[in-house]
Amino acid sequence: MKYNQIPNTNLKVSAMCLGTWVWGGDCWGGAKEEDCLSAMEEAFASGINFIDTAPIYGSGVSESIVGKGIKGKREKVVLATKCGLSAKGTTIFNDLSPKGIEKEIDVSLKRLNTDYIDLYQCHWPDPKVPIEKTIEALLKIKSQGKIKYIGVSNFDPALLKKASQLTTIVTLQSQLSLLDRNLEKDVLPFCHEKSIGFLAYGPLAGGILSGKYQKQTDFAQNDARSFFYKFYSGQGFQKYKRLNEELKKINKPINQIAINWVRQQKGVVSALVGCRTAQHVRENVAALNWDLTQAELETLNNLELEKVQSSDRLLNFKKERGLYGII
Repeated sequence: MKYNQIPNTNLKVSAMCLGTWVWGGDCWGGAKEEDCLSAMEEAFASGINFIDTAPIYGSGVSESIVGKGIKGKREKVVLATKCGLSAKGTTIFNDLSPKGIEKEIDVSLKRLNTDYIDLYQCHWPDPKVPIEKTIEALLKIKSQGKIKYIGVSNFDPALLKKASQLTTIVTLQSQLSLLDRNLEKDVLPFCHEKSIGFLAYGPLAGGILSGKYQKQTDFAQNDARSFFYKFYSGQGFQKYKRLNEELKKINKPINQIAINWVRQQKGVVSALVGCRTAQHVRENVAALNWDLTQAELETLNNLELEKVQSSDRLLNFKKERGLYGII
């Protein structure tokens, strides 16, 4: 297993992080708890020591499963969760207020069966709350020993810069994959310059870069593969097919190429890969046994694939599918 140090911390994390959105079951066609726990065991056995979750994943289901899986292993695990997003029925609430954060941290600690979080992240910007108030609340719970380090997710460079002027932001978690490279020109260089570790979610573009999908697939409206990762039909699928033809020229499994391209980008500390089963863990962690050559990296970096609009995914819950409202 390969490990990287998160800048400005004492956290040394595996280059592949176990992502757990799918474990919530509500946006990915369901999930079995026993499969999730088996995936965790396989991940730990392979050397993965980094796991990322969030309260909104199944409205607490994912955090609860993680809490069961790390029992007896807590000191060996770098645990990351988030705050600021919650759901009630079909409505998503965006809340980074001090009151909201103080309530969420205690609930997360209880679900996760721990008394501290290694990396606590703002899940999504909240335009209703001044970032100064959010940071003040995070520093308060940090002083109480409930969290060790502060990170953010889905912040643009301007907001990230502002937050960084208020305290040390150690990580930015955002989407990066061979199919969605919108951040590589401004966000990645900014993180590298400011020594902010980049955590890349979606390196398999919602699973389509697993190589298992050879034809367009329609998912239910509440499935993330229909509204969040828009690569399974239409323009997005055509882009994937063109990319797939290029990836075949590298004699390695497509999922491993996709993971390695992400983790080998400058400033990337860890690639967050969602794994539903132990077999998925084995298939994906094999990527850490080899590296893309410099020539292969340059070839992939120079690919010209038209962009698929995906810059405001939170609004896609409402705007694209009319399923979720956001408050």
